[in-house]
Amino acid sequence: MPESASRAWVCTLIEAATCARVWQSERVSELTADALLRAASSSPSLASIHHEHADFVWRALQRFGVRPSDLEDVYQEVFVVVHRRLDSYDGRSAISTWLYGICFRVAAGQRRRAHHRRERLESDLGSSAELVDQAPSPEQQVERREATERLNAVLDTLSLEQRAVLVMFELEGLGCEEIAGIVGVPLGTIFSRLHSARKAFARSLARLQARDSGGAK
Repeated sequence: MPESASRAWVCTLIEAATCARVWQSERVSELTADALLRAASSSPSLASIHHEHADFVWRALQRFGVRPSDLEDVYQEVFVVVHRRLDSYDGRSAISTWLYGICFRVAAGQRRRAHHRRERLESDLGSSAELVDQAPSPEQQVERREATERLNAVLDTLSLEQRAVLVMFELEGLGCEEIAGIVGVPLGTIFSRLHSARKAFARSLARLQARDSGGAK
């Protein structure tokens, strides 16, 4: 889940956005309590999006392969883009779908900027553990961490386009038409990417299993 520093930074952005809306909607000399209330409660607002979808954005960036060391910066960048593009959201799709598209494009930009870095992906299971009523045993935590690391190790071998389609379809349960809208490519391209992503995933998994088997001998 987002670190407190990231949440605090976005809250500052929210305050600035609210002030900007007030200035745009009312002249300074005509500001009233009603004007402030209208500006702060207009829907959708940056505040409401952050409150309801902050963890969703954080998780989406993790699944798109953003490294733990870069997550806070990329998370903040997503909400900068949300702030700038909020007026373009027309409500025809779910807000989560709109956010997923922004997360994908920001993650793609971050990957291009950091293509020379290939750090080992570390998994943060804290947000998942909080959703469980009974805390898992140390053995279960180790098993989960190892399983997540293996999954991420395989996903790391895919291109971002393949990884994004596979994650959205297999892990998030989105349909191909919805994914096409998020990524901005024809439906046939999504089918092709999903097919190639599944094949690439299977090959990488087989190589990982073979390596583990060889190392165990």
